[in-house]
Order: sequence, then structure tokens, then C-alpha cells
Amino acid sequence: MTDDGGRSGFGWHRWTDLDEVRARLAEGADPSRGMMSGWSPERSALASEASDLFDPGASLAPEEAAVVAESRRLIGVIGDLHTEGLGIACVADIDVAEALSRLDAHIVAGDLDRMMATWAEDPVGDDTILTMWATDVPGGCVLAQPWGYGPTMHGVTKALSVRTTCYALYANPKSGNQGSIIRDGEIIAWDMSPGGQPDEQGDVLMSHLYRHHAVAYCFAYVGLRPVDNRAVTGPPDAWIRLPVRDYWS
Repeated sequence: MTDDGGRSGFGWHRWTDLDEVRARLAEGADPSRGMMSGWSPERSALASEASDLFDPGASLAPEEAAVVAESRRLIGVIGDLHTEGLGIACVADIDVAEALSRLDAHIVAGDLDRMMATWAEDPVGDDTILTMWATDVPGGCVLAQPWGYGPTMHGVTKALSVRTTCYALYANPKSGNQGSIIRDGEIIAWDMSPGGQPDEQGDVLMSHLYRHHAVAYCFAYVGLRPVDNRAVTGPPDAWIRLPVRDYWS
């Protein structure tokens, strides 16, 4: 049994439904057939709860097994968050102090209730969009704005990514997750869907592991290893304010 493309008859999303996996096997689906970028369903199952349904002697490479283990830890740390409206930029290898320097930003007194009232009055005003959180995490730092897209603006992410990598996400209430990869001041990928299904252009294993976990994917992509989720939920290390300028050109 194969799908219309001559592949295995399995879909990536099916590994969380073990009864369906067993049914597909009973129907004659071939889990060894290649599915995407060198990954067969049988091999991808080694990173899922379906691993015991196939060859008991099969295993992932050590570095792949480490990615799997970290995904389980990271998803547990980040938790099941309400992310609608969240803007976040995860940056490797720099701390909050360096982020402030690159953005010409300064620390301000923060009050979440007051900020949400400001947001309600003017969701895209300077006071709303240019004020955000900044938090150090192992491996780098995170800028977050639970109320808007500020951290994902091009001028912000390009400055943050100089000599490193940034993954930015805006959980757009109207159109869903919008991800972008910025490396050394250049946007190299945009309009991505972190937490979505794997595709030929992406990292198949990472996408498989972090399906439905977009925020955790952002952390993982740049190698951040948080021990809690306060970079997203608060309290942050600092409230910061960016200068007024054009962040889109």
C-alpha cells in the first residue's frame, strides 16, 4: 500500500496515533520506503512512541538520539502555551546586554497590566510595539512580546543576528504562525510554519519532533536550552524599549 506519490502510505502526523499505525501495517503499508529527505516512516518512528512497532535492532545515530532527547526536555519546559499574538526572537550566542547594544535599546520599568491596557488602546502604536521583554537563556537570549510582532521586525532581527543566527516567530491571530530565519544580518528564509508538517526544504527530524510546538521549535533551531519558560511567560530579565525608527525597510 502506498500513497499517490508511490511512497509508504504513512503520513508524518500519524505517529501519535498508534492504533492507526498498526492498522496501516496490517493493510500492507511499507514503512521502509523513503518518504522525505532520506527519512522513511520506519526510521522516523524511532523518534516517536511507535518505535517498538518496527525492527527492534534499529536505532538513530547518536547525534539524532540527542536531538530527540532534547526535544522531549524542551517541549516539557516550554509547556502548552497560549501563543496567539506572541512575537518572539530567539538568538544564539549573545546575551541581553549585547542585544540592547545592537538595538540601541534601553531598559525601562515594566508593568504588564499597564502594557496590556496600552495595547488595548493602540495595538500597533510605538509604546506598544517598541516595548518588549528580554531574557538570557543558556545558549543565547530571547526577545518576546506576548502582545505583538515587535521582536520579529526586520530591523530588529537583522541587528540581533550579526555573526550569529536568529529564529523569529509571530503567532499571527489572523493567519497563524509566521517564522523566519535570519543569519548574519540577512533574512535567509521567511513565511515559514514552525510547528507544522515537515517539508523537503526543512529539517525533517526537527519538524517531526516539534510538530504543534512552534515556540519550542524556535528555541531548538538556534540551540537555546532554557530551564523554564519565563522568557515567554515572564517575568523577563528586563523590559526594554527600542528607539523610534523604521524597522521594516
